[in-house]
Amino acid sequence: MTILAAGDHFVRTDLLVGALRAEIGDGPAVRELTLPWPVEPFGRVAEVDEASGSEDTMIEAVEGIEVAVTQMAPFTRKVLENAPGLRLVVVSRGGPVNVNVEAATERGVRVCYAPGRNATATAEFTVGILLATLRRIPETHAALALRGEWASDHYSYENCGLELEGTTVGLVGAGAVGGRVARILAGFGAEVLVFDPYARGEVAGELVGSLDELLRRSRIVSLHARVTPETRGLIGAREIGLMPPGSVLVNVARGPLLDYDALCDALESGQLMGAGLDTFAEEPPPPGSRIFTTPNLVMTPHLGGASRAVAEKAARIVAAEVGRYRRGEALAHCLNP
Repeated sequence: MTILAAGDHFVRTDLLVGALRAEIGDGPAVRELTLPWPVEPFGRVAEVDEASGSEDTMIEAVEGIEVAVTQMAPFTRKVLENAPGLRLVVVSRGGPVNVNVEAATERGVRVCYAPGRNATATAEFTVGILLATLRRIPETHAALALRGEWASDHYSYENCGLELEGTTVGLVGAGAVGGRVARILAGFGAEVLVFDPYARGEVAGELVGSLDELLRRSRIVSLHARVTPETRGLIGAREIGLMPPGSVLVNVARGPLLDYDALCDALESGQLMGAGLDTFAEEPPPPGSRIFTTPNLVMTPHLGGASRAVAEKAARIVAAEVGRYRRGEALAHCLNP
């Protein structure tokens, strides 16, 4: 068995190789490839999304390969057609959007992924960007550090932010990330509401019956849903209008959940006191986008899942899947068994 370890500058190739060696020993040959993300942005490659590298690079890399582990490598139909010996692709992320799963299935290639690898990191980041937005931390830091301004006007009642303790926070989605955010916020003393029609078992907070109810009752709303045909554009002008005036909205999930023009309108009108964004409709946002001039907006470049622990955990998850494959055991996270 020959394995391709196609890392990048986050889930590094040496992390993948180290985890593989710890799992399966020194027997199988491992071929190494390092892709340019995030030094170069990911993008669409042929028919797959959020990929790094080219089809030609991958066609050369997969020659003679039986198993491939990667985070960003594009496994398009063309690449798969040029990999007759490939039997398993393990993607070290929450969803293998960089793999043409239909084409892989047609060719007898099993596709696995790494659910939950960044749930803790994203939950912690969500609370961080929420606190930064509530308490105007980036804005006042920039005033002091970049312009030498002592922004004491932020101590006035009108400009003060909100506390989490005693404030109602509504979470849209109670999955791996949303559930962790709920538990963290409960520790702050927030009143946590959760809307998730697919929630199973105990939820850390009050489970409400509709999105509209959650929006009407929540001073802070944080999005944690997956993007599906039903959730695309989930929060628009009507939904923001249901929130109490002066509320805060946070999106560290996926850009398509939110109507960004409606968000900008609400921030400019004062319907929203602030918003925190780590994901966008288009990444990176194009020059001249409204979000760059809209007030009271805290933005980060899709960093919610970026921690060293995530990269190390992702490498271990994919290596464990390769170990199961080599031992003939059932795969834990296979999309097309």
